[in-house]
Amino acid sequence: MSDLGVEPQVEGRPSAGATLAQDLSEAAQRRDRSRNVRALGRLAPFVAAHKSDALFATVFLLTSTASTLGLSGAVRQLVDHLTTAKATGASIDGWFYLLGGVALALAASSALRYFFVTKLGERVVADLRKATYAHILTLDPAFFLSTRTGEVLSRLTTDIQIVENLLSTSVSVALRNLLTLIGAMIMLLIVSPHLTGLVLLIFPVVLAPLFLFGRRVRKLTASTQDEFARAVGYAGEALDALEIVQAFGREETSAGRFGQAVESSFQTSLRRMSARAIMTAAVIGLVFGGVVAIFWLGVHAGLRGDMTWGALFQFALLSVLAAGSVGALGETWGDVQKAAGAMERIADLMDARPGIAAPAVPKHLPVAGAGEVEFADVTFAYPGRPDLPALSGFNLRVAPGERVALVGPSGAGKSTVFRLLLRFYDPTEGAVKVDGVDLREADPAEVRRRMALVAQESPLFSGSPAENIRFGREGATEAEIRAVAKAAQADSFIEALPQGYDTPLGERARSLSGGQRQRLAIARALVREAPILLLDEATSALDAENERLVQQALDQAMDGHTTLVIAHRLATVLKADRIVVMEDGRVVEQGSHTELVAKGGLYARLAALQFGDAAA
Repeated sequence: MSDLGVEPQVEGRPSAGATLAQDLSEAAQRRDRSRNVRALGRLAPFVAAHKSDALFATVFLLTSTASTLGLSGAVRQLVDHLTTAKATGASIDGWFYLLGGVALALAASSALRYFFVTKLGERVVADLRKATYAHILTLDPAFFLSTRTGEVLSRLTTDIQIVENLLSTSVSVALRNLLTLIGAMIMLLIVSPHLTGLVLLIFPVVLAPLFLFGRRVRKLTASTQDEFARAVGYAGEALDALEIVQAFGREETSAGRFGQAVESSFQTSLRRMSARAIMTAAVIGLVFGGVVAIFWLGVHAGLRGDMTWGALFQFALLSVLAAGSVGALGETWGDVQKAAGAMERIADLMDARPGIAAPAVPKHLPVAGAGEVEFADVTFAYPGRPDLPALSGFNLRVAPGERVALVGPSGAGKSTVFRLLLRFYDPTEGAVKVDGVDLREADPAEVRRRMALVAQESPLFSGSPAENIRFGREGATEAEIRAVAKAAQADSFIEALPQGYDTPLGERARSLSGGQRQRLAIARALVREAPILLLDEATSALDAENERLVQQALDQAMDGHTTLVIAHRLATVLKADRIVVMEDGRVVEQGSHTELVAKGGLYARLAALQFGDAAA
């Protein structure tokens, strides 16, 4: 059986997509060497796209910080006034009004700071999600040969969620505390340069744990996410084949495999949490221990009259603000390191480039192309096995409107012909042409618009029948959708659904039978109105009656279209204008059914085995 949705699991030569397949492992090595948070710089273009929100966020960060620091100045004035002999109840009311005004300004600016910073963070993450997913869709099949879909989804969900936590929460706290720390240090220098010098001497001792443990936190975070992605990959494989897992009674084994991966991820996460806890304890202990010691010196300076009590109170408040800011930065530094590790993994995915892409100046296919197909001395090996070519010196020309059936044993290269024609891969040697244009010189998207594919097990999606059919051509009208559904013998069962063409079909349309799903897939191909039809035994999932009806519809649809059919049934073979027999990636026989049977070669043997006495 052949299915264009499943690639052969081969290894080796890093060509086209194989280079992509190495991206994630190479990225892991880069993460091991990385010692900073420069990966977060990849967010800069997303932030720059929303300059107004970034501007408002910056303004209110500054005003909220200024209001916080302004409280210390108001307190200083109040204390200095209270310690004078002229202080009265009426004279101090004004200072309390000042304190109240500063507090209101702090409340308003803090609320606005939170709103704009959070809004900007959520907007950036939404854009990042869309950009990452859009990029994933451009990667060719070779990328997914060695990269589990579950790992990709983990980066799209879990890793981006970590970045979201940073941007929506931690970054607001971090920026506020960083600005507070800078402002507090400047004011401390103004209030008491001598005591501030002592504060600065403590800073290297405080920052050491941040960098020492922060580096370890980042590495452990990246390892945790890698291991969790592997666990998600295991789960995705088992869920995709759940019926097989249950049929063979392997539920416990699959659960155990997933459990081991999750447990490994948890143990790594536990080491990360321990490192971060030690870092936090060290920073807070050192910071507040230093503040107490410096405040002790400040009290003695006040007793000696070297500074006013108001200045001492202001210095104390500023010291607490600075110490609290450093402590909070120690807390959020772990989040920054964690997000940096996650962003590196996302960046690795974003940096992956498809091996199949449009050239800088693509050559356009003829506007009124007739659908001529030509394989000229094509040799091709899947990434990883250059010593085992799927096609070797393969030559085939299909005239416009001709129906050609590809027949041959499993592994002969029939599905590879379709993959090269759809430009999922490029040939190693030779050329694949459509209407005289070498596909390597054309845009893959333009090439694929000329073709409609029906595979043996064509995947459907979780929308309605109408949405699944319209997937073939977005602009299809309701009348066109109903017309192709009737042609594919799908109209009757669709109308019987509770909401007809608008009935939700569930994930992968599993609420339908195999034959019903296949008829929808045929309708999806018919609505595309492409000049080239690729049919990978499109009627294989249908019963005899529906096969006859759908075959009639396909016969009509194939009129005027170039059609390549991977044939496993006699009825399909007999309808072909020409039968091409393949073996070991080469064309070994060509002709009509009668001619090939008369030759007594490979086709005659296959026909006798596959079609039985009817083949004669």
